[in-house]
Amino acid sequence: MKFTSRPIEEHSEVPLADDGRWEEIVAQWQRREPGQTASGPEPNACYVVAVTIGRRPTNDARLEEIVSLVLAQGDHVVGREHHAIARPNPRMLLGVGNAGTLGERAIAEGATMLVIDAALSPSQTRNLEDATGLAVCDREAVILNVFHRHARTRRARIQVEIAQLEYLRPRIRGIGLEMDQQAGGVIGARGAGETASELFARRLDGRLAVLRKAGKRLEGLAATQRKQRTGCKRIALVGYTNAGKTSLMNALTSAGLSAADRLFETLDATSRALSRHGGDVLISDTVGFIRELPERLLSSFESTLEEIKEASLIAIVVDAADPDSVLHVRTTEDVLERLGAGRIPRLYVFNKVDVLAQPLSREDRAEIARGQASVMVSARSSTDVERLREMLLKLVRSDEARVKLLIPYSAGEAISMAYARCRVIENESLAEGLLLTLEGQAATISKIKSLRAEEDQR
Repeated sequence: MKFTSRPIEEHSEVPLADDGRWEEIVAQWQRREPGQTASGPEPNACYVVAVTIGRRPTNDARLEEIVSLVLAQGDHVVGREHHAIARPNPRMLLGVGNAGTLGERAIAEGATMLVIDAALSPSQTRNLEDATGLAVCDREAVILNVFHRHARTRRARIQVEIAQLEYLRPRIRGIGLEMDQQAGGVIGARGAGETASELFARRLDGRLAVLRKAGKRLEGLAATQRKQRTGCKRIALVGYTNAGKTSLMNALTSAGLSAADRLFETLDATSRALSRHGGDVLISDTVGFIRELPERLLSSFESTLEEIKEASLIAIVVDAADPDSVLHVRTTEDVLERLGAGRIPRLYVFNKVDVLAQPLSREDRAEIARGQASVMVSARSSTDVERLREMLLKLVRSDEARVKLLIPYSAGEAISMAYARCRVIENESLAEGLLLTLEGQAATISKIKSLRAEEDQR
């Protein structure tokens, strides 16, 4: 795992552990890491294996996805294969003979690392390394590396580093083999003392504590920002990574976000006003999902994903040109269920229709969207983008009402609420007060009427 610990400008208020020993220990760990040298990281030559268990059919999409992830973390792929096993071996996932043969094939291709598209325990990883003669990296480590590579803001980098350290914590056994032990024990005795791996673990725990404290401060700021949007309807753009969410976000709001064709290009939730008449409807671009997204990443990005859980409408963006779009939609739906957002209304947005060889039929769309509302668009078409905007606004405002109210000038709170939380379609100044034509949530309009009535009674 390409672990880095030096503080970066975005979260420089999070210091390293005491007296510089942390850097020394991390350097020892990094020299053990695949593709790492004393001078810095170098790309690994990876042999990628998608493991099929039992009678499940081989899936080329799974293999291509893990290959894409390896490339996204900056490494080379020198070979790839499906590997079928009857049942998982508890010691190393693969059998001893299979692991040895696999290692020979990978070494023959010039590999320095074996990437297994599965979740491996620390002991399984060590046993596989012993059996194959290669460094071993599992699926979670690859995803963490990609997240680390694409994290840009202070909040995202802290969240990713927390997830990395939690992954690293049970995997540091053996680091002390290259370092002397410290003296310890009672007076007059010379015990084994604290090994280097134990010292590493203690420093790591200290670093985690500092990062979590800083993360809590940032979560508090984010929660305050969300509270300020209480009167707004919110739409969350979600979907499989690289489905085109950010391209649609830019087209709808001119947000100017980076929309490069890379996995996990977006890690931070970014919100912009969708409606042109005031900011009563906000739309948020969120982190992309992927098959078997590690639970520790969902936990680390919990505050970021609150944007989804608090949304009035979820727009699931689907890459219509991807042959595995159905699998990607189901993965997205599974993650939404894990987040507790399964009951929020949805709109399925089939994106990239401009590169489709043959348009999706209405029946295919209905099957993928399970009969819920859907729309076909291209983020490059201004007509499609405007149609999507109108559809999103119509769905999110389905419980709204339109009224004409005469509000006395003395009812300042009612007038302020009307302008802050409703859309003012028309306004006319009369001797008795302001005559406003409003569109907004029924509850908000009811509150404005109550405030006006209270003023009339005075």
